[in-house]
Amino acid sequence: MSEEEEIRAQTLRMLEARSKERGVLIPILQEIQAKFGYLPREAMLEAANFLDMPESEIYSVATFYNQFRFVPPGKHQVKVCLGTACQIKGGKVILDSWERELDISVGETTADREFSLERVACIGCCAMAPVTSVDDRVESKVSPTRVKGILLSCELEKEKDRSEKQPG
Repeated sequence: MSEEEEIRAQTLRMLEARSKERGVLIPILQEIQAKFGYLPREAMLEAANFLDMPESEIYSVATFYNQFRFVPPGKHQVKVCLGTACQIKGGKVILDSWERELDISVGETTADREFSLERVACIGCCAMAPVTSVDDRVESKVSPTRVKGILLSCELEKEKDRSEKQPG
């Protein structure tokens, strides 16, 4: 079974327990994203068929809310805080550094699917501004140099995992 067929099959199983009312669209999209980490086109097509709605309407609703993503997330999710405290302490400069180092823009995933980059309104660590979180690890007082260091530590962890998996 291809990846697309598997996505369709899993989505159909999810939809079986749902009502066909238009009002359940957002919960359906949230459930799809929780399952796959993003909204695959195949899943949105199945939702459109299930709810008897045009695909364009499903897409219109999904693009209206910034909680939904349309590309698979990377292995590591980088979130850059741009709340007031982080903004004042250089959050935009930090975001620019991440974009430059990863060679992607906000909302994108690197070609190797290692990293996704998001902008968030607040991480809740204002005293440690500017803040970035990588996966669930909060990095405080981030500078452009620290961005490079954080990426280096991710690469070192990756190499360590690879060497531990190799038969010795």
